[in-house]
Amino acid sequence: MANSAGSKKRARQAVKRNKHNSQIRAKVRTFIKKVTYAIEAGNKEEAQTGYASMQKNVDQAVSKGLMHKNQAARRKSRLVAQIKAL
Repeated sequence: MANSAGSKKRARQAVKRNKHNSQIRAKVRTFIKKVTYAIEAGNKEEAQTGYASMQKNVDQAVSKGLMHKNQAARRKSRLVAQIKAL
């Protein structure tokens, strides 16, 4: 348990930051799923529009340190390859 005022504040900040970061991560996963479902349905136009918004959100998550840049690049690369294959 936190004893000093500084450690109590850091504990409060950690809870707040964890909630915010979890929301961003969930949003990124949702956008990735939307693109994946559009690919599985064979809807190329919807997949392309979804990919554009997904790419923006993934890049924002990378800039905030919520996702590793290589993981983001790998996911974007695989999805764009699947879209091109449609």
